[in-house]
Amino acid sequence: MSDRIVRAISTDGLVQAAAICSRDLVERARNIHQTLPTATAALGRALTGASMMGNALKGQGASVTLQFKGNGPLGTVLAVSDAEGNVRGYVTNPQTDLPLRSDGKLDVGAAVGHEGTLTVIKDLNMRDPYVGTVDLLGGEIAEDIAGYFVESEQIPTACALGVLVDRDQSVRSAGGYLIQLMPGATEDTIVKVEGGIMAAGAVSALLEKDADPEHLLRTVMSDFELKILESDPVEYRCYCSRERVERALISLGADELEGILRDRGSCRMTCQFCDAVYEFSGDELRALIDGLRRNK
Repeated sequence: MSDRIVRAISTDGLVQAAAICSRDLVERARNIHQTLPTATAALGRALTGASMMGNALKGQGASVTLQFKGNGPLGTVLAVSDAEGNVRGYVTNPQTDLPLRSDGKLDVGAAVGHEGTLTVIKDLNMRDPYVGTVDLLGGEIAEDIAGYFVESEQIPTACALGVLVDRDQSVRSAGGYLIQLMPGATEDTIVKVEGGIMAAGAVSALLEKDADPEHLLRTVMSDFELKILESDPVEYRCYCSRERVERALISLGADELEGILRDRGSCRMTCQFCDAVYEFSGDELRALIDGLRRNK
């Protein structure tokens, strides 16, 4: 089954939820960045969470960026989603891998770091993007996303994200869910949500048995009648192009480009998100410089 996000609301209108199967996009990220298992799990969780958050925006050209900066060896974990839920991202140190935890699971919390910040940037094509920063709750990604919603947006939220890495280091399953209480939710609603989460168990195990995100959602929210609102395909998608890189070079200004031309003779730029390489010869740099000076 290809990657997909399903969005739903309980028929009583008190709970909204999303679930995603993200195995293919996480595997694509692993192949691009050559991540080792712990880094694969951390980046995969961040991409999965960002995809659900981006898909909820719905504004044309809108995007959401999650930036995890912890004190662990991974460095920065960054994921960006468009308004459809298509994502791209990277981790500063993709070769990070740690011993398994005592329960046999990948130690994402230690790799990200138990201390640090999560910054969420929502660009809704308005004058200024919304930026919210919260302290990490432990670096496990899902708990930190839930904590962000509670602290910055005052939305009671439950989030679970899972990435199961196979023995050959490929991604066997990946996905997650995001459940949020709507105004008017009662204590009974909270108990039902918590009970469903406890009974369902680990996300990666559920998705390994059945990769359908709707099945995941109905399993976790078994105590609710759900109305499925939409089901959208998602993928790992980078928007880089030679034209965008050229615009980035132009933004440096003529003097900076003169320095690059003088020191290196040419320019080679690599996209952080997909590792595409863009070469600009000395003649091409000179043409950009001359163009900037003519338009001064």
